[in-house]
Amino acid sequence: MAEFVYALCAITSIVCAVLLLRGYRANRTRLLFWSSLCFLALALNNAMLLLDLYVIPSVDLFVPRTAIALAGIAALLYGLIWDTH
Repeated sequence: MAEFVYALCAITSIVCAVLLLRGYRANRTRLLFWSSLCFLALALNNAMLLLDLYVIPSVDLFVPRTAIALAGIAALLYGLIWDTH
């Protein structure tokens, strides 16, 4: 059951990223771009969590997963602080 929830989280993050990218292409608002990058990173983080826990449990992917999540949050934080007009 947990793997189903993790997969739904990854799918939801991908859908959010696609919708934000579509909004960015239509409006050229930079905050939409940074938000979409954040959600792409969070989707990758969720996909790597599935790999880490269920597909290849012998390999510890904690550090790469955390680095990707940190990069996504950092992109959103950058957009919120320096690119908001």
